[in-house]
Parts: sequence; structure tokens; C-alpha cells
Amino acid sequence: MTPPALHPDDVVVVGNFSDDPFAIDVAFAFGQSEDIADLISIKTFANTEFCPRFINDETDMSAIGDQLHGKTVVIVSTTNRIMSRNNLAMRNLLIARAAKDNGAYNVVLVEPDLFYSAQDRGPRADQGVTQFERDDADLKKFDGQPFSARLYAEMLHLAGVDRVVTVHNHSTSVQAEFTRVFDGAFHNLIPYDVYADYLRESNILDYGPNGEGLALCAPDKGARDFVKEMYKRLELPEAKFIMLDKERSGEREVEITLHPDSDMTFEEIRGHDIVLFDDMVRTGSTVVSSCEFIQQVAPKRVVFAVTHFYASDEGRQKMANPAINEILTLNTLPTVLNRDVQGRLRKKMVVLKIEIWLARRLCEIIGLPHPEDTGGYKIDMSSKNPRFKRKIHTNDELADLRSEPVSS
Repeated sequence: MTPPALHPDDVVVVGNFSDDPFAIDVAFAFGQSEDIADLISIKTFANTEFCPRFINDETDMSAIGDQLHGKTVVIVSTTNRIMSRNNLAMRNLLIARAAKDNGAYNVVLVEPDLFYSAQDRGPRADQGVTQFERDDADLKKFDGQPFSARLYAEMLHLAGVDRVVTVHNHSTSVQAEFTRVFDGAFHNLIPYDVYADYLRESNILDYGPNGEGLALCAPDKGARDFVKEMYKRLELPEAKFIMLDKERSGEREVEITLHPDSDMTFEEIRGHDIVLFDDMVRTGSTVVSSCEFIQQVAPKRVVFAVTHFYASDEGRQKMANPAINEILTLNTLPTVLNRDVQGRLRKKMVVLKIEIWLARRLCEIIGLPHPEDTGGYKIDMSSKNPRFKRKIHTNDELADLRSEPVSS
């Protein structure tokens, strides 16, 4: 069947819990004028069962069960401090089914931090694609557990989800499963341009015009391709690149060394500003060990950049370590914007909001024109100082700026 030509009015953006600020911001970036709360009723029955309802005109008897005919419904799914991920996952299934049962042509799940990605393998050799040969020790890790990522993908597809969009997923196995289940309609967006623009346009790092004095660091071989692409996107030919290696000696203990395949030696980055990239952090053990290891080259500054920040009590305590000067993260887990969640890290944490970037990428995926890119990333949630490199105006210049008319 040929898909209908898509118009902005044919896209309905909703969240999976009431007043989700992340979903609201994505909808606003799409240009959706209706409030999410006016499009879907998020209700729970007295027996605690969840039952979403796409809101319609109760007096209109002409399109019963078909009010979403030809529409693309986008479900924005993040986490919050009230409901579990299990609860939210079930909500996604029921909202997707409600959309399809009311005529939606296409249902897109946007889940920046894809649920169950840590449960990416099962106890059998054929349950999970890996970049290494699975031995008995790897299989034993999952003995007795379900292959939850596969189940989640299959349940989403069964419920009516046609396409899944996520951000910087780390698991080869999860990516393979979702690509298989959704017949290629799986999109793992990597926020290279968000990081690159911020690192170029802010003063979080201090380096020369061609990257002199800057070094990018991959914490392990798994992050090498990502950090190499970051190096390319920054377009700073004099910047350096190093790669570390880690060997686990226990559940939480790791030994950090310079990887034999590292492009640079430690002496070549001595005294540099160093930014270490990773996709996610939970307990902080590995990143702290890596940053402590880096201290032997007497860096001017060490910034840890991470896409998904799980602000556990243990992580906050460990990452308060002075070996990390600043933490740069995205709001894929929106609770990280809360000062109570940041805790003791709030004085050295910068959170970049990705809703506008995400909406633009989503427009490209579903075939909608998107707002013109106005020159990169311009929102930061630094807890301390304004970060962007701005001209310092004199009092007379400020007066002139204030008198200029505001363009509509």
C-alpha cells in the first residue's frame, strides 16, 4: 500500500504520562499547536488498569473508531520519578493499540533511552547478537532470565508500533533485534552534532583555533568508533585522540590502561584539556577510574561527556571525585534536570536539552519538512555560568540593542 502524503496536521504527538515536559517540548518543536492533554486522556481505572483514550468530539458520530485515519501517531516515552519503566512500557503498548484501533496509519515510538537495553541477551547461544563468541561464562550471566529486549520489541510490534526511534543505544544485540522485528524501521540517532556544536561554541574547554591543546578520549574499544566520528565532526585537525582499555577484576572493580591501539601516547597529550565520551553511566566506577588514570598526564581539565546519565546515589558519590572537573550530559533521562537528582554534582554538571534536535531528526525520518536549522545547539542548562562564547557589550551597545524592534 502506498503511504499517504504526509502533512504536519497528519502527525499527532503524545506522551505516555500526563504533562510530560519532554513530550510537550518535542510536540512544540514539531509545531503542534494542540496541547498533548487535549489529544489523549491518560486515565487509570479504579482497579489500577491503564486505559488511554484519544480525545474526540463526543457529538461527532461520523468517524467512530476511525478518527485517526491516515494519521501518524508519535508516542514520546521517557522516564519519570513517579512510575516504573515497566509501567511506562505497558502504557506504550496500550497507547499504540489505541492508535491502531482508531485508524492510525503509522505509529512511531520515540524512546531516547530504550527500555530493557541492559537485558540484551538470553541464556542460549542464539539469544542475542554479540561482537564476540559467547562462551559459557557469558551465557551463565543470563541463566534463568528472559531475553527481555527481544520480548519488548516483539510486544511493541504486536501492539501496533511500526517504527522505533532511540538515541545512542549501546547494545549491538538490541539494535539487531529491533532492526529484525521492525524490518529495518529502527533508528538509533547518535547526537554527534549536539556535542560538536556545544564543544565548539561554549567555554567548557580551552583549546586553540585548530584544536591545539585538546584531546578526545574513548574509554574502551567499544566507544572508539563514536569518539572517532566526534573527532571528525569537530573539524579540529590539531586535536589528539587516545583510547583506554579496561579489564574487569570483579563486579565493580576495573583496571584501566592505555590501549595498545591508541592513536597517541600519554606524553603527547600531557597538559591538554581532555574530554572523555561514553554512552551511559550508572555507578560511575569505570569513568572515575578512567579519569583518575588520565590524571597522570597532568591535564588542565577533564570533562566527562555522557548521553544517558542514571543519577544513582552511588554514581553521584563517586563522580564527585575531583578527577572529573565537569560532567556534560543530555536529558534523555529528563529527571537529570532536577537539582535533587543532580545532588552534589549540580555544581559541575551541564545538561543539554535535545527536544528540538530530536524533533528535527524525527521529521527527516517520517518525511516531514522541519524548521530551518538556526545554526546549532543553543540551549544549555548549566547550573552555574552562561557557557556560550558571547561578545561583551558596552553600556551604549546594550542600550542600542534594547531599542531595536523585535522581529516576529
